[in-house]
Amino acid sequence: MNLANLEQTLKARTPGLMDSRRAYAVLVPLVEHRGELHLLYEVRARTMRRQPGEVCFPGGRMEEGETAEECALRETWEELGIPSEQIRLLGRLDFIAHRASFLMQPVLGVVDSGALTPHLRPNPAEVEEYFLVPLSHLLETEPVEYTYELIPAPAENFPYELIGIPRDYRWQHGCENVPVYPWQGRAIWGLTGRITRNLVRICRASG
Repeated sequence: MNLANLEQTLKARTPGLMDSRRAYAVLVPLVEHRGELHLLYEVRARTMRRQPGEVCFPGGRMEEGETAEECALRETWEELGIPSEQIRLLGRLDFIAHRASFLMQPVLGVVDSGALTPHLRPNPAEVEEYFLVPLSHLLETEPVEYTYELIPAPAENFPYELIGIPRDYRWQHGCENVPVYPWQGRAIWGLTGRITRNLVRICRASG
């Protein structure tokens, strides 16, 4: 092994999530509406294979060589018909390292209010509808939070003897926290709820 080559490789490399099989990015869209900032959410089309009818932000899987910002803007155009020139990116929020071995990178952006009705064109194959939630409401309202346990369950053929640990080895359990923001008959939850909660915390800290 040539250490000089290894050093150059590391310098040119951007660290990512170890063992990640894929990476996603979403735009977290802020819109000024009726004199105050709102968050723009989508409802996924009922015909979608995964999470049909769930609330989400525009986004999707990052393509080879694509940055999180480029992916978020591309997906927003494909899903809502909002061109990149009508979005001012503010920066990245905290990423999510998901237990399903993928990385989720949220990007905060301000969408020109002129991009909304009647100009917004949701893609019916992906988006059933969209709605706005006042940022002030989210800042003033704590989510309902639920926590469930993640229990390791190794397969019967796990190599306990090879590793040198007993079959009653005490694996460390994990847990998952699920914030839920009810809004006018809808539920903002899951990864979208976590991203929303993260943004709210950052906004509160920034004053």
